[in-house]
Amino acid sequence: MSALELGKVSRKFLREVVMKNTGARSPASLVGPSLGFDNAIISLGRDRAMVITSDPLSIIPSLGMKESAWLTVHELASDFTTSAVPPEFAVFNFNLPPALTMDDFGSYFREVSSECRRLGISIVGGHTGKYLGCDFTIVGGGFLMGSTKEGRYLTPAMARGGDSVIITKGAAIETTAVLARVFPESVTAELGRSVRRKAADYLPSCSTVKDALSASSVGIKGDGVSSMHDATEGGVLGGLYELAEASGRRIEVDPLKIFVSDETRKICSLFRLDPLTTLSEGALIITCSKKKTDQVRRKLSRAGIQSYLVGEVVKEGPSGLWLIGNERRAKRYFPPYYDPYWNAYSRAVKKGWL
Repeated sequence: MSALELGKVSRKFLREVVMKNTGARSPASLVGPSLGFDNAIISLGRDRAMVITSDPLSIIPSLGMKESAWLTVHELASDFTTSAVPPEFAVFNFNLPPALTMDDFGSYFREVSSECRRLGISIVGGHTGKYLGCDFTIVGGGFLMGSTKEGRYLTPAMARGGDSVIITKGAAIETTAVLARVFPESVTAELGRSVRRKAADYLPSCSTVKDALSASSVGIKGDGVSSMHDATEGGVLGGLYELAEASGRRIEVDPLKIFVSDETRKICSLFRLDPLTTLSEGALIITCSKKKTDQVRRKLSRAGIQSYLVGEVVKEGPSGLWLIGNERRAKRYFPPYYDPYWNAYSRAVKKGWL
């Protein structure tokens, strides 16, 4: 597999293989696997539903055990809380590389437990082992679960015509934080110590848990937030595209209104990346009724979260993500097959960057 094929598999493969092979059908499955959906929803009966999400577990040695553990928990919880439901239970499956010491894994797992405790998540099961053929940075898979009343959850399909589109924090947050930490000497040599330090400090922003729960506390569906999706691989434009596809709506966005920090511009330029199309964990895409837009943004602001009004869900016209350019002309956007982040990361490793 080439570096260009690293990360999530292509949407074509998902449509033609994964989505057509989903095992036995169940009437309890309210929301199953589909492009752009972060969570599954299962009916529990008696007006209750279970939200479930899964994601890789990662250890990035250059980040450190505690930082890697924090990031792993929050990447899972960020997906989960786009449902507007807080997570309750976790199951973790660790397939560890032989090179990882038990002392290091002990530090990692204790931090996983501590962060789960802070988020109110009980670890209720899993598997842990060392195996040949396993390597950093992906070391297993995790699941989060939580229950709610049926109908008291959100999915990306629920975006409505006329809604505002809000993005929190800005573009390429995780790209900025991770590349600054993984390649500190090269980033410092090219961009200076101050830029490297500020970029590395983006790591605590690589979570949308507070964003999602703060925004949805205003109300959901007709009372406020209609859908949420966190921008991960493919960046903010990839996340917006997935939301448009999942909802079957036309989303129009002015890319110049998507915030890109000075540190992010410099890091992305150094690694030859477009900030709008690369790994952006930490940015939450929100659609909400126009009459509740100001209230949602005030709620985010009170939680210390910057937000930007970048577009709207249009009531009419062809579906998909449309970028507004000069003279208000719209051009339909299609994302690349693979997030260019992985190729940039691999290229830097091959060059011997530190």
